[in-house]
Amino acid sequence: MVIAIIGVGLIGGSMAITLKEKGLASRVIGVDLREANLQKALELGIIDEAASLEKAMQHATLIVPAIPVDALLQLLPTILDNAKPHHVIMDVGSTKQQILQLVAGHANRGRFVAAHPMAGTEYSGPEAAIPNLFTNRTMVLCDVKNSDEDALELVETVVEALQMRLVYMNAEEHDLHTAYVSHISHITSFALALTVLKKEKEQGRIFELASGGFESTVRLAKSSPDMWVPIFKHNRNNVLDVLEEHIHQLEQMKKLLVEEDYDTFYKLIQKSNKIRKILK
Repeated sequence: MVIAIIGVGLIGGSMAITLKEKGLASRVIGVDLREANLQKALELGIIDEAASLEKAMQHATLIVPAIPVDALLQLLPTILDNAKPHHVIMDVGSTKQQILQLVAGHANRGRFVAAHPMAGTEYSGPEAAIPNLFTNRTMVLCDVKNSDEDALELVETVVEALQMRLVYMNAEEHDLHTAYVSHISHITSFALALTVLKKEKEQGRIFELASGGFESTVRLAKSSPDMWVPIFKHNRNNVLDVLEEHIHQLEQMKKLLVEEDYDTFYKLIQKSNKIRKILK
């Protein structure tokens, strides 16, 4: 099967690597606005050919837009407008409601399967693409009742080749839950990095003293704003909801410290330890 990857960065590139290794992709065509990304992807063997979107769609069966949500909202209608009956379009966007509202009622809506691989790193670009990025991670497919049966079956085959767990949700559920388990983690990491950079004047000392706990907490602050600002924008209401609760919890902890109520603080941390039962 020939696969077209639009956006040959971390997610698109890693998918190309794995699907080629598993023998599901006989050839991968790369499409990217940045010529440097295409050249690097060719050098690394991530893609077999660089082409325009028009040319890629002439040859590919599976088309994977792996681009920021803002760009996806602009490009997806064009892809669907030009889709043929044999095409399957599978996105990897981190938000879903606006995407699915945009294509609702499109004549070729059935050729589209809305997907979100819950996987990634803080790095971006073709150099960040790695094998096994998706292994044992979760792939969420949204509103599959509106996708054609054969299109869904092909995407499920891709998910199996990526060795991912499969979860089905509607778009509203997806955007709510990802706000709590993914988006808040990133916005918190960005805020922590800004806090440390603001308060720690001797920046070299940060790296001398930073241990595993700090590094793991602030790691996500290395993530690209090109990707994350559109996510926060398009999942704004859910992110604001979870952010309000997060700020409430921080204010509660601050109050306990101000009042030197360490017994209650102890109980609060004990309560938070219940997350161990969920994240084993």
